[in-house]
Amino acid sequence: MKLVRYGKQGTERPGLIDGEGQLRDLSHVVPDIGAAQLGHDALAQLAKLNADDLPAVSGKPRLGCPIAHIGKCIGIGLNYIDHAEETGLPIPTEPIIFAKAISSLQGPDDDVVLPQDSTKADWEVELGVVIGTRASYVSQDQALDHVAGYVLANDISERAFQLERGGTWDKGKGCDTFGPLGPWLVTRDEVGDPGNLDLWLDVNGQRMQTGNTSKMIFNVTQIVSYVSRFMTLMPGDVIITGTPPGVGMGLKPAQFLKAGDVMTLGAKGLGTQTQRVVAWGRASQT
Repeated sequence: MKLVRYGKQGTERPGLIDGEGQLRDLSHVVPDIGAAQLGHDALAQLAKLNADDLPAVSGKPRLGCPIAHIGKCIGIGLNYIDHAEETGLPIPTEPIIFAKAISSLQGPDDDVVLPQDSTKADWEVELGVVIGTRASYVSQDQALDHVAGYVLANDISERAFQLERGGTWDKGKGCDTFGPLGPWLVTRDEVGDPGNLDLWLDVNGQRMQTGNTSKMIFNVTQIVSYVSRFMTLMPGDVIITGTPPGVGMGLKPAQFLKAGDVMTLGAKGLGTQTQRVVAWGRASQT
């Protein structure tokens, strides 16, 4: 299934995308797409629905973040060897974990706002993993049993804040609007192997990133198992799993986002996103 949340920011309604690409309303079936809807039994009940019996949604409403009330968003840094090499940072021997502020998360096509004093805002297309059932000290063999599905993510990063201002990476990762997710939450059964998904990202129509999740240093099962040893993962939590090469800081000369830029990104089976970059105070979400 492809599950969505649609409508104006703060008043999103639950929905799904049927086999013909039509948005269908789920608000008479479930109150939202959140923790309670992501367990195995709940997803199985949704999968039994006949999409043709659900109201079709006309027009092209805004799509919001596809998971409501996310408890935490965990990032994995430098998880592609060629990305680590382009940044000049050491290749990790264990997953690098950072927190991405919940307040940064938004819909897939909402404006991205450059924060005050931003000089090095950067793009990062990523695979996001959505947790469906509580996970604590899970083995790699059991890791995928705790996954509800996957989302496309853009882990936008202010490199000066992240790398030049001291402390942890979090301050460069958690700025408002720096976490577009969606358009859909695609359930695990529909995605198949998360270790063989093509990823790409364009800036102003120019291809910047091309990659495949097969190139990750730590795969999804390793990541879920590893993170669960340091914190309990709860239904609705999201882990973003790292980015392939082609980020702005890795270019020679480096290139960073400016107001007026447009990012377009996608992943096999997970849909596409488009974000307009705007100056502080100029955002317009609908």
